Amino acid sequence: MAKILLTSFQTWLPHQSSNSSDDLLEEIAQLNSLSHSLAFLRHLPVDIAGASDRTITKINELQPDIVICCGMAESRYQLTVESNASRGDTILRNSLDLDGLIEGLVETVISHDAGKFVCEGLYYSVLHHLHKTGMKKHSLFVHVPVLTPRNIDGIVADFQLIMERLASL
Repeated sequence: MAKILLTSFQTWLPHQSSNSSDDLLEEIAQLNSLSHSLAFLRHLPVDIAGASDRTITKINELQPDIVICCGMAESRYQLTVESNASRGDTILRNSLDLDGLIEGLVETVISHDAGKFVCEGLYYSVLHHLHKTGMKKHSLFVHVPVLTPRNIDGIVADFQLIMERLASL
């Protein structure tokens, strides 16, 4: 049974009643059909250092097999799995076969732009930490669009399949 750490953020703008990354994790937490051990680190601060410190501490504590960090992408309409993260001139690439990971998924695409905000900062920190410590863990950043009655079922289904596929690697 794979141990998966899932993270989400707080809201950061006054008009946001919730953060879609956290809304998705709430949906996942309600499912009874998962065959994994899930750990949640929800409501991370919208601050690179704070979010990174809390996440790395939890990684070190739990030693999960998989880390999936989730962030909100209000302007996107599908789940997007991020291929890389950068800090300055340094780019860290995800080593996963993302094409294979999302093959056949309806609501998911690959992105090569993690957004230059706290999401990318957290993803970079997690990738860097796993690399420098030699942890052989899978890590992924997923941007979540605003969830609506029209897209929620497909997004939850795709996210479940992403977890299943990562767990089988």
